[in-house]
Amino acid sequence: MRSAIYGAGSLGTVLGAYLTRAGETVDLINRNRAHVEALKKNGARITGTVNMTVPVHALLPEEMNSKYDVIFLMTKQLNNRETVTFLRNFLTENGLIVTMQNGIPEDSVAEIVGAEKTAGCVVEWGATMTAPGVCELTSEPDSLSFHMGAMPGIDPTRLLTVKKLLEKMCPVQIESNLPGARWSKLLINATFSGLGTVMGGTFGDVTRNPRAKSLAVACMKEVIDVGHAAGVTFAPVQGKDIVRLFYWRSALKKAIAKMILPIAMKKHAAIEPSMLQDLKKNKPCEIDAINGVVCRWGQKYGTPTPINDRIVVLIHEIQDGKRKPSPELLNEF
Repeated sequence: MRSAIYGAGSLGTVLGAYLTRAGETVDLINRNRAHVEALKKNGARITGTVNMTVPVHALLPEEMNSKYDVIFLMTKQLNNRETVTFLRNFLTENGLIVTMQNGIPEDSVAEIVGAEKTAGCVVEWGATMTAPGVCELTSEPDSLSFHMGAMPGIDPTRLLTVKKLLEKMCPVQIESNLPGARWSKLLINATFSGLGTVMGGTFGDVTRNPRAKSLAVACMKEVIDVGHAAGVTFAPVQGKDIVRLFYWRSALKKAIAKMILPIAMKKHAAIEPSMLQDLKKNKPCEIDAINGVVCRWGQKYGTPTPINDRIVVLIHEIQDGKRKPSPELLNEF
């Protein structure tokens, strides 16, 4: 099985290292020339909660010259139409694009390559690129997992083949409720990536800051309210029912949600939000594909989203150079 990781940044480099170490044939493709050159010269160096260096096969997009049975799509959604249109030419006849992007990207991918060639995969761990060719795994090894599902029309055996491939890294749960899995991940990203980016900190910083913790449980409630209004049944996250844990309507349940927040995020506390990583590099971030999705769906279904609305405004202002990430911005909610 020939596979490619398109947009092999921090997450993709870690995944590529694991798959290559397991003997799989996988190309790591990225537009970052310095990163690709470092991967070619020194291999993928993975630090953090694991430590390994793995020789990998890295390419720039213009160096692609073969077709793939599966392409793991790990770019930002900012240029999805252009990116997926380009990748369509590199799929085998029965090839799949497995989108590992944030937000709810499957429909936009399926519009271009067809639902029968589109699968979605939720990545439930984090990583940070610390230098070209060097990526830090920021989740504990025993907390790594994928949740994967398909659009209508995919042969289940093809999905199982991809599952076996990803299991060379960590456990994979096949989801019959892909929208629910996406919304569960969106809840986590909107809350911890959104607030973490605003305050300039990690997921753990959100759980340790009293003001951020209060905003976090309020943000979670907004996402759940919007999802429920849209008819979504939230899927468990690594076996945990996040609605049962964090949805509140009373002061007591809200206090309990705040209390268990640091425990729930303990093994992922070191994750630095991908949006914050982008802003530090003066790159546009995908706020509109994360918190912005919650806001748009909230408007569609008549569900207020004031916390998410404010996160979107502040992160756009940071991106435009009008603000800097800071815990003090939490006082503006």
